Amino acid sequence: MRLLRMVIMCWMDTRTRNRRGYFDHRRRQHQCTQQTNTTTTADLAKETRQGNFSNMASSWCYKKMSPIVSVLLCFLLLASSNIRPVFSSETRSGHATNQTFRPQEELQKLKIIRERLDKINKPAVKSIQSPDGDIIDCVLSHLQPAFDHPQLKGQKPLEPPERPKGHDPSGMVTENFQSWGLSGESCPEGTVPIRRTTEQDMLRASSVQRFGRKLRRHVRRDTNSNGHEHAVGYVTGDQYYGAKASINVWAPRVSNQYEFSLSQMWVISGSFGDDLNTIEAGWQVSPELYGDNYPRFFTYWTTDAYQATGCYNLLCSGFVQTNSRIAIGAAISPTSSYSGGQFDISLLVWKDPKHGNWWLEFGNGVLVGYWPSFLFTHLRDHASMVQFGGEIVNSRPSGFHTSTQMGSGHFAGEGFGKASYFRNLQVVDWDNNLIPLSNLRVLADHPNCYDIQGVPSGVTVLKILIKNVESSTFVLVCNMK
Repeated sequence: MRLLRMVIMCWMDTRTRNRRGYFDHRRRQHQCTQQTNTTTTADLAKETRQGNFSNMASSWCYKKMSPIVSVLLCFLLLASSNIRPVFSSETRSGHATNQTFRPQEELQKLKIIRERLDKINKPAVKSIQSPDGDIIDCVLSHLQPAFDHPQLKGQKPLEPPERPKGHDPSGMVTENFQSWGLSGESCPEGTVPIRRTTEQDMLRASSVQRFGRKLRRHVRRDTNSNGHEHAVGYVTGDQYYGAKASINVWAPRVSNQYEFSLSQMWVISGSFGDDLNTIEAGWQVSPELYGDNYPRFFTYWTTDAYQATGCYNLLCSGFVQTNSRIAIGAAISPTSSYSGGQFDISLLVWKDPKHGNWWLEFGNGVLVGYWPSFLFTHLRDHASMVQFGGEIVNSRPSGFHTSTQMGSGHFAGEGFGKASYFRNLQVVDWDNNLIPLSNLRVLADHPNCYDIQGVPSGVTVLKILIKNVESSTFVLVCNMK
């Protein structure tokens, strides 16, 4: 039986090159920039008995500060001259506020930063300078941060598990899909590549104690709280043991340092209260976390709704990496271009039937590593929802909607090669079979700004139907044989 493929198109109303719909697009853009965050999604909340995606990804606000050495030297000079200067720092709203320099507090902060860096950055067998400025450390696999966990101490990474039945590794990714690998350097066997965390990385975070974690915040029953806006396709109402998708990679514009843009898939269980369990993987542009605007491969996990557990990438004890060629958190290259070449990454997350761990595969059958089952509560059994889609943070600069882009930054009506997509969406069933999605539903918090549509597709003929409803654009993309 021929498998049914699903395509999701995501886009933002920032500009358009479709001259026929130019004035209508301008009108929707005006509505987007003027609107307030009042949209709720009661239908999804009612259906899932949960209904909030506000913590699926988050943005950290931060202060522009000097590196540790500069701060320490400044402190010594000030202490000797008996002066108490006033430093200007930026708040989340972008307004300058005055803060008095407190030597003891700054020294304590520097101490905490050093301790965290010592935990995160493990001794390297080899270090590689990436063209994008990153330093990739090749760390012995049994010394990676995961093995600081009490339940993993003294252990080594597990052997590869059984792949899901019907799995046909596919995707456009080669081994050198990340910037750091383009130089021809690689990590030796028996090591894992880890992006080195710097002082500047930690100083950008709003909280040094919570560096590497999403902000802890109350989870409301609508999807657009706290400035987070989503366009997602999702399935629910069954037991899921994994998911697969190919995600189109772009470099969307992020308008300021307090915002981000991502495309990812979520494997979810529990309620959207304090017991939320998630496994997340995809790409993101996050100036605060990485200090630049490159799209980067990332992972995340939590078992208590982003409160005290979980982290990005390898910034805490949790995810066990088994691959020596992929650096989680490193920049992805190449990316897609408007009316040009398209690039996507294939991701597969599934639960090992034998040991219960959740494994991650990237591209053409390359195992990245696994999340041990003991990390979770609800996901120790199975997932109750799977989502695919995009998310941005809208900090409402100057009181108006942000211009941060989602996906490619273009309407899906512009078609393949111009709008962002997800393709080959599948889930893993109870018997470890990869199967096509059924009953895929879509949700857009603010369709005037970001929207999404999922449709069945084949591979040859492309047809686009544009329908205007209350200034929103819905696009049906059908590829038929």
